[in-house]
Order: sequence, then C-alpha cells, then structure tokens
Amino acid sequence: MTKVPMTPAGYKKLQERLKHLKSVERPKNILAIETARGHGDLSENADYDAAKDAQAHLSREIGEIGDKLSRAEVIDPAKMNHSKVAFGATVTLKESETDNKVTYQIVGTHESDIKLGKISVESPIAKALIGKGEGDIATVHTPKGTRELEVLSVEYK
Repeated sequence: MTKVPMTPAGYKKLQERLKHLKSVERPKNILAIETARGHGDLSENADYDAAKDAQAHLSREIGEIGDKLSRAEVIDPAKMNHSKVAFGATVTLKESETDNKVTYQIVGTHESDIKLGKISVESPIAKALIGKGEGDIATVHTPKGTRELEVLSVEYK
C-alpha cells in the first residue's frame, strides 16, 4: 500500500471534505432521488437519472478520499529542521533568465494550488528541487523548454 504524503493542513482539509460529503451532500442526494422517484416512470425521468449520476459521483469521491486518508503519511514541516529541499519545504527561487523571484511550498498532490504557491511533490519543479540547498541551481524541463532556478532559501514552517 503506497503512502500518500500530506501536510497536517491537507489532512484536515480532506477530513472536512469527507465529513461534508457524508453529512450534507449525501443526504441532499438521497432526498433528490426520493423526490425524483415521486415523479413517476423512472425510465423517462431525467431528474432521477441526474440524481443517480450524482450519487455515483458522490460515492466515488467519498471512496477516493477515504482511501487517501487511510494511506496518509502526515508530515509536519514545522517539525523538520534541515537545509535541503524535501516534502513540506517552502522554497524561494530566482529564475536565471528573468531574475523573477517565486516562493513555493512542496505539498501532497491533492493539496497543490499554484495560486496559493503550493506545488505538488510530483511536479517537475518539485522533482528538480528535492535535495537541493541554498545557492544550488535546479534545472527544470517543461513543455516550454528548460528553466534554471536558483534556490535562494529553504524554510520549514
């Protein structure tokens, strides 16, 4: 069974999503199915078909989240203390071509959100950064070409 790395915040967010799906969305869906059944012939009942499709989607999402939580390996970056980039690190980088500075936190796949500066541990950038320290250059191969990123700082918070 493959472990799924995640931060404590990511684990909590998944738990909250699962609770919401089970306690709010599933009961709403059950009510929608019951209401649609009351409309008569199920073979030509679009509301019933839509509610059953939603039920299948809910069941699938509940199962996927439950699986991730059962395989979770919660890694708290605040308890880590080393100078190399690893899961949970917040890394400030400088692009060699443009001198633009960016900061990313390396998180689990389901936690990634580039708008919040969180990138997946499985992303090309994270893979290139793992094991690097301050002053190191990471070469990242992207569809737009090769980028070189200098590691300015590595923090665990």
